Amino acid sequence: MIKITVATCTYNAAKELPVTLESVLQQKYCEIEHLIIDGASKDSSLDLIQSYKCQNDEIQNGHEVKIISERDNGLYDAMNKALRNASGDYILFLNAGDTFHSAETLLMVADVCEQSDSLPGIVYGHTDIVDQERHFLRKRRLEPPAELHWTSFKNGMLVCHQAFFASTKLTENCHYNLRYKFSADFDWCIRLMKLSEERHMPLMNSNIVVADYLAGGMTKKNHRRSLWERFLIMSEHYGVMSAIGHHIYFIIRLLIRR
Repeated sequence: MIKITVATCTYNAAKELPVTLESVLQQKYCEIEHLIIDGASKDSSLDLIQSYKCQNDEIQNGHEVKIISERDNGLYDAMNKALRNASGDYILFLNAGDTFHSAETLLMVADVCEQSDSLPGIVYGHTDIVDQERHFLRKRRLEPPAELHWTSFKNGMLVCHQAFFASTKLTENCHYNLRYKFSADFDWCIRLMKLSEERHMPLMNSNIVVADYLAGGMTKKNHRRSLWERFLIMSEHYGVMSAIGHHIYFIIRLLIRR
């Protein structure tokens, strides 16, 4: 059986954490490492996390909960810490406020991996957007393609970070670029897809809704700076002219939607 690391990076998120912790606890797949990276929260987050660990240990569901609580230099620094400490075959980031779509999500993802002729470098899926009360709002506007390629992200981040399982064979030497404050995940996913294809590891579509993603988030709150970072990232990976052309298209698409 493959082992899946679910990484949750959090700081002062006591309000959002419970649904995320409960979502992982309810997963029917047993080979799970839940790696919680807390940035030395000053609210009750750590108490919630410790209580969750005790509850998990008591029910003996095969899940392993690991906690690291110390100061960091922001979200992507915390995510790099998770990459360095992950012991699973695959890693997925599920942060405070986000949940798995069902209790069988990781069971289905593991089945996709194990049915493949060779273990995929990336397994991806769909995402639903929910509000604070967990009510369904809409499907994510950008839908993952049937077949994913590293050039697919020319059209934007077609796969949500919370639905992107990466082989830890790839992430060993592929960490987040801390030069980017709001879109390092966009860059990281592109570099991982490139690396996966270089190593002839397939990119597999799970064809399931993986995560329920809480509307908002750091990138949404810093939209302009995020867009500028994405332009720089696209210029680096796809060329400046391609980045300009696609951003003109993004602007036209936004105006039409309005």
